[in-house]
Amino acid sequence: MSRVDVVVVTYQSVHVVGALLDSLPAAMAGQEHATVVVDNGSTDGTRELVAARSDCLLVESGNHGYSAGINAGVAALAGTGPVLVLNPDLTLAPGSVPRLVDALRDPAHGVAAPRVLSPDGSLFLSLRREPTLGRALGLGGTRHPALSERLDDPAAYETPRTVDWALGACLLVDRACHDLLGGWDESFFLYSEETDFCLRARDAGLRTVYVPDAVVTHVGGGSGQSPAIHAMQIVNRVRLYRRRHRLPASLLYYALALASEGSKAVRGERRSRTALVSLLVPRRRPPELRCGDGLLPR
Repeated sequence: MSRVDVVVVTYQSVHVVGALLDSLPAAMAGQEHATVVVDNGSTDGTRELVAARSDCLLVESGNHGYSAGINAGVAALAGTGPVLVLNPDLTLAPGSVPRLVDALRDPAHGVAAPRVLSPDGSLFLSLRREPTLGRALGLGGTRHPALSERLDDPAAYETPRTVDWALGACLLVDRACHDLLGGWDESFFLYSEETDFCLRARDAGLRTVYVPDAVVTHVGGGSGQSPAIHAMQIVNRVRLYRRRHRLPASLLYYALALASEGSKAVRGERRSRTALVSLLVPRRRPPELRCGDGLLPR
């Protein structure tokens, strides 16, 4: 297979991106590749650290979001082979990338996702089911498939499988899939962009496949856990559902999201109070979500 284009999108990532870049040669195991780091306006020294390296290209950008960063990186490298999309807070295990590449040799496969580990070596539950009305109830803790987007059974992570979508921290995307979808949807500033991409790939007849022999370690939490970030997660879930379903079902999904966040807000969860306000009052949403969408964000 032709060269792998590695796209890393950074924002205030000086404390992690060096370790990721250092892990790439062993992870490639001889696979030809080129690496670009798209920095979304960092002020913590990320740009200077990357610029001082000889193993990657730096593209400096304003903070237009994760999807926009991916698209900018793909355009900067202008390759023809698969695209490896990476968060900066990862390290890749030796030999992991060729295993993902092998999974894309099947023309029915558009996206390949690795096994993700936490820093302590434990399994990170990274595989997901499609959003549905039942899964909007906020009852994922039951682990029932009809109520939980996350695949919670560790046994599900032991063998290769097709999934609806997977954590976007590390995804290898077939170039034909990327081109067919027109890249990543930049209206998702952060969160739900990988859900949207994988589901649109499935709509086009291209599967997302899980490759357990390809392993990455994910530090996580790079974007923070603030109430504004949580609000962005919740509003983008509603936006994604609305784009894929008719208005009556979308209104019900919206109502369920309100009920779920409202019940948590009543119990004192500050981030859910922020999400609830963002769902109900468009002008109170984080700036990246003020898309003129009205109460039901789209």
